[in-house]
Amino acid sequence: MKKLIKLGWVLGAIVVLVAILSFVFIQTLKPDYEGEKEFTQLGDTVEVYYDGYGIPHIYGQSEEDAFRALGYVHAQDRLWQMDLLRRIARGGLSEAFGKDLILTDKFMLSLGIDDASTQSVSQLDGDSQSARISQAYLDGVNKFIAEGPTPIEYYLTGLEKETFQIKDIYNSIGYMAFSFAMAHKTDPLLSEIKSKLGPAYLKDLQIDSDTSTVRIKNYPEVDQDSTKNTLSAFTATALKGLPLPQFVGSNSWVIGAEKTKSGKVILANDPHIGFAQPSVWYEAHVTAPGYEMYGYHLAGIPFPVLGHNREIAYGITMLENDDIDFYYEQTNPADSTQYKSGEDWASYEILTRSIKVKDTTDVVFSYKKTKNGPVLNGIANQVRGERPISMSWIYTQLDNKNLDAFYDVSHATDLDSFKAALRNIHAPGLNLMYGDAEGNVAWWGTAKLYEMPEGAHTKFVLNGSTGDERPIRYKDFSENPHAVNPGSNYVYSANNQPDAMGSKLYPGYYLPENRAKRIVELLEQKDDWDKDAVSKMITDHTSTVNVDIVKELGKLVDVKQLSDEEIVLVDAMSTWEGDYPLESVAATLYHKWIFYLLKNTFEDELGEELFTQFLSTHFHKRLIAPMVSTPDSVWWDNMNTTEVEENQRDIVNGALLQAIDSLRGLFGNDPTKWTWGRIHSVEHGHPIGQVASMRQFFNVGPFPATGTREVINNMAFTYGDGELFNVKHGPSTRRVIDFSDIENSISILPTGQSGNPFSDHYDDQAEMYVNGEFRKMMMNKEEIISTAESKLIFKPGPE
Repeated sequence: MKKLIKLGWVLGAIVVLVAILSFVFIQTLKPDYEGEKEFTQLGDTVEVYYDGYGIPHIYGQSEEDAFRALGYVHAQDRLWQMDLLRRIARGGLSEAFGKDLILTDKFMLSLGIDDASTQSVSQLDGDSQSARISQAYLDGVNKFIAEGPTPIEYYLTGLEKETFQIKDIYNSIGYMAFSFAMAHKTDPLLSEIKSKLGPAYLKDLQIDSDTSTVRIKNYPEVDQDSTKNTLSAFTATALKGLPLPQFVGSNSWVIGAEKTKSGKVILANDPHIGFAQPSVWYEAHVTAPGYEMYGYHLAGIPFPVLGHNREIAYGITMLENDDIDFYYEQTNPADSTQYKSGEDWASYEILTRSIKVKDTTDVVFSYKKTKNGPVLNGIANQVRGERPISMSWIYTQLDNKNLDAFYDVSHATDLDSFKAALRNIHAPGLNLMYGDAEGNVAWWGTAKLYEMPEGAHTKFVLNGSTGDERPIRYKDFSENPHAVNPGSNYVYSANNQPDAMGSKLYPGYYLPENRAKRIVELLEQKDDWDKDAVSKMITDHTSTVNVDIVKELGKLVDVKQLSDEEIVLVDAMSTWEGDYPLESVAATLYHKWIFYLLKNTFEDELGEELFTQFLSTHFHKRLIAPMVSTPDSVWWDNMNTTEVEENQRDIVNGALLQAIDSLRGLFGNDPTKWTWGRIHSVEHGHPIGQVASMRQFFNVGPFPATGTREVINNMAFTYGDGELFNVKHGPSTRRVIDFSDIENSISILPTGQSGNPFSDHYDDQAEMYVNGEFRKMMMNKEEIISTAESKLIFKPGPE
């Protein structure tokens, strides 16, 4: 017995010792938000005050010193995120996560972002202000890598930390540019539908520019006059493996002085991005002589993409312009190393790349390249067939001046200097939303737009061999859609179709009018907007379009097929206002009904794989309302039932019954339990949280969520991902900038400021976010100092 007691004491002591060591180890991994640090490259002391949400307010005696501090504090909260973002473009994900990411790495390498970054760095003026400030930021990042604690993700993956270079900034911008694009999801799919089913099946797919929908108005107003290749499967498969979120859409509006209670401009912005942990944006308030900006930074990029100060405020949405084109190439039958280029034969460029793969040998692969871009056939097994297909992307085709552009945007002081900065953004296509203290409101579609020859339909794979379907000219920035101080006294964007500049609408992958219609409807109702009213509007979750769809569907319902209880359900939907509170049953039934309507309409023709890809496109969202009003569409007939020809009424009623059965299977027979909050939830997933045993530690949530697809509070999910509607993307921040009270402007992040799971700020905004709450973006120095949670000082150190 004494031996057992002694053994118990020994084991107990070991447990206590392990617990102590674990506690000490965890403390060493936390971000260091207070104290003093020596920094050799500093010219003077930099003070960093952290507010109650872990947001740094940085005060330097020079801009370079302030950005050195920014690099350090950004890295200590987000180094792992920075590392992953730069790895995507250079094909470095397999090194972290293993062989499952090889296809993704091949695809990203073949896009040429890494090569384009190398070229951009070679042309960079190292003495330019954008280069000097970027290098100062990287000095801070690399100091943390050298001296700071190693984030836990590196221990779990076995990776070594590596210093950052200017090229990494360009690679991160390149991934951002590609994640904005939609052509890679859409063009190959449409070409495959055309080849498989014929042109008649394209008529109702809403693939062209829409002349009837709500469009973003320009101001001043302008006078308006076959393949079996499964490229679509390849792009879908390659992108599915990305461990970081993709950019999807956004809302923004800027209200002029004539429509606000205070007589000052108010800007609202909520970019829609895939949810992940950590969340996309890192907030930092940076102040130095001649510079102040409260900015939202992407991982590893020094200049804020969103920002405001006391003079100007700006935000972004995705322009959704068409900037990727696919081409059929023609190989010389007498020489497989050549392809047709107009009247001549040109030699394929052969590029060889190597991918490091975790726990196994490197993978070496080669691919061909034409003047149009990389040939995708040699990269993955999904791209079958002998006819080569290349991809032309404007981001890698033209000189990259984005670093200068983002520097100039964040250093603009008025409307003219802000506009001048936008000319250098060639890709990605962005709507830049602007407001200032002088009362100006403006919007510009920024991208290098181009003109195609007549008859070249860029939503399909083009003919690359003749040269007749290449861009014939690039448009001057003055030809881009824009509005400056319009008569409406507001500007807005919801990724919808911009009006024409000239005789034609610019082709793109625009979202349906749902959000745009609601934004315009709400803005037109009031001329006394204030911060509180705008913050309520930015969390609005009503869709008048969905109400109209329900009315049209209701006309087709055959009540003879329904039980009394089911009739009550359908009747209740007739009074639904198209809103999405957690307790709504109508919202749940509506989306189940729409999913089965889409499935029963399109899957028989497309097949399961193409139907899944179809659900990932923007055009499938645009066609829902028009299809409900198109009873003679060729899509209504089920090709699998040769003995009968279905009509719209058959599909609508069958979908309704399937929706009801699905909800009974999920939540039981009591319809009062079929609430939106039970089926619609958000969980912010960390890459390592995909491992079941790590999920609870790394992921944030899940939380029941209001909102839905294509409402202002765009908490969106993908149909077909499962029985539940798990939110995939939504507002990556909600910001309201009020120039009448600039020091009390408000915002929120989806989870928290830090990406370090041991930080108190890893998830401290998550519940506020799902509840539609906000916090202050502090700018008053006295208030910041007096309320600071902690203070970190950087001092010049010895050489």
